[in-house]
Amino acid sequence: MPPLLLNPSVLLSPADDGYHAYDIHKQRLFRLNPTAALLVELCDGQRGQSELLDKVGPLLPESALPGCAEWLKQAVADQLLLESLPGSPSPPTAEELQQMARDLRRRDQVLAAFICQQRATELAPDDPNQWYALGEIAHIVGRRELARIGYERYQRAHPDDIEIEHLLIALRDEAPPSRASDAYIQQLYSYFAAFYEKNMCDDLEYRAPQLLLAAIDSALADDSRRGPLNVLELGCGTGLFGQLIRPMAERLCGIDLSADMIARARDRKLYDRLETAELTAWLASPPAETFDLVAICDTLIYFGDLRQVIPPAARILAAGGLLAFTVEVGAAEPFRLTDSGRFAHHQRHVLAVAREAGLAVISQTEETLRYEYGQPVQGWVTVLRDDNVAMHANS
Repeated sequence: MPPLLLNPSVLLSPADDGYHAYDIHKQRLFRLNPTAALLVELCDGQRGQSELLDKVGPLLPESALPGCAEWLKQAVADQLLLESLPGSPSPPTAEELQQMARDLRRRDQVLAAFICQQRATELAPDDPNQWYALGEIAHIVGRRELARIGYERYQRAHPDDIEIEHLLIALRDEAPPSRASDAYIQQLYSYFAAFYEKNMCDDLEYRAPQLLLAAIDSALADDSRRGPLNVLELGCGTGLFGQLIRPMAERLCGIDLSADMIARARDRKLYDRLETAELTAWLASPPAETFDLVAICDTLIYFGDLRQVIPPAARILAAGGLLAFTVEVGAAEPFRLTDSGRFAHHQRHVLAVAREAGLAVISQTEETLRYEYGQPVQGWVTVLRDDNVAMHANS
């Protein structure tokens, strides 16, 4: 039988259980188990099927050989393996492979995108942008160590990139900061603001604002004393939550660190007052007024210890006022910085900080806040009440 060789249009990427292979011309992805991976490695154009089976035979149970023969036959039919090298155009360049990776990622074919980007980086190891792209897609497919390497190689050429510096803290398993830096958040949302809503709502199925509103509405349902609310939103962003709470608000104030996000919130004409400010600094100089509701939707993900925000926010609540927020669910106590650059909080930390702030838990549910790379992001949707209301009721 003619010797077999790997189709030159097929890119290989080692996996924990063999290989992933992607045919860039047929746009077809193959998953190769360890035996198939070994057979492919031996297909160097020097051995036919019988020689290949003789080579792997001593390594396998005799009963496995018919299956190997059938797999080789199918691999030739699929053109994963070839019996002769066809005349073909020049192999793709690093730039062409990177563009393939971008196109595949847009179509949610992230594993194929990773394989193309991995080869692009191999072809252009001195290009920091190739390493950045590899770090990003490696993170998406769960290749954590390769993500770290990719970002580190990029950072050598761009040491002032604050976002990459922040992500590497988690990827290196270093001690996390107490919170994400102002510079990191400003850089992130300066880039993100222009397409934030489309990305979050359309691509990531973002539900945190609706979930938080429902929790607040439920907490207020049995409170006959509640009229229109004086509402403060910490981390208001572009106003996704603000537009939902506005019908319940007599007055609505929004605070956010990103001037770009505040500008888009201002365009909605929802808020009576908007300020560009860092939350802990703003809370350290509290306003003269108090608020019936302080809402914090997907902002505490940039803080580690929630004592930085929850107790000072509680101090500006009116008697019986509500503090409602979302955080991402964390398994490690009290919190950890995840590879996404966001903090995840253990439930016990959330409840302990609430208790220390003198707040009673009205409700806390675990919900899917959104999706990331096709996987649900779980969060605690929590509503707390100023405990003074209980003291007034008992006096």
